[in-house]
Amino acid sequence: MHTDIVDLREFYHSPLGRLADHSISMALASLWARLPDERLVGLGYAVPYLDRFRADTERTFAFMPAGQGAVNWPPGEPSSTALVFDEELPLPDASVDRVLMVHSLEFAENPRETMKELWRVLAPGGRLVIVVPNRRGVWARMEHTPFGSGRPYSRGQLTALLRETNFTPGASAEALFFPPSKLRGVLKLRGVFERLGRFLWPMFSGVIVVEAQKRLYQGLPVAARASRRVFVPVIAPQGVPTTRERASR
Repeated sequence: MHTDIVDLREFYHSPLGRLADHSISMALASLWARLPDERLVGLGYAVPYLDRFRADTERTFAFMPAGQGAVNWPPGEPSSTALVFDEELPLPDASVDRVLMVHSLEFAENPRETMKELWRVLAPGGRLVIVVPNRRGVWARMEHTPFGSGRPYSRGQLTALLRETNFTPGASAEALFFPPSKLRGVLKLRGVFERLGRFLWPMFSGVIVVEAQKRLYQGLPVAARASRRVFVPVIAPQGVPTTRERASR
């Protein structure tokens, strides 16, 4: 089950969330320096990280899963947000250059189908970066952060999934070496934990960050399928009588 959009926003506005944002952003910067005139899609809840790339891109969209909910982004500007099903993205084939998945894959109902859909919408040579909770890390075991929900991955599991769905894994990084504590004393030592963790316990990082490239020389079987879900607009709570029903009484 997806983490609710309200909980995600509250986390990233907290002191712990801001430090997590900084740690993951440093890892992303080591993989993607700039994205000049490229089309970028963030899938999941990637908005804390999209702002760092948006100035260079041709256009940037924030796709948020229906089970999570959506918020307007960027604030104060025309919305670039869409509420989507991650297995049926509202994009043509080969229409985007980059995809950034944060708080996404660990909640996917069918990870393999989600990855196949991303393969479809990525352009030839397109690149994907996935940020997922590390199965060995302490962040995946603590439920007071979004990284403690969903299905954590090991590096081997993530690599196998990428290869099965026609992606070639490439560069990788780690982040969140400090414990997910709310105590100020612990948070002040965050820099020390981050520096030491990269050298002493990289396998126990809070998240794994992996870049992959769309592979073209091998085809994927395509099966036509009807959508299993539809959006149902809710104007009033269920059970509330309509105007016609009230008039008939």
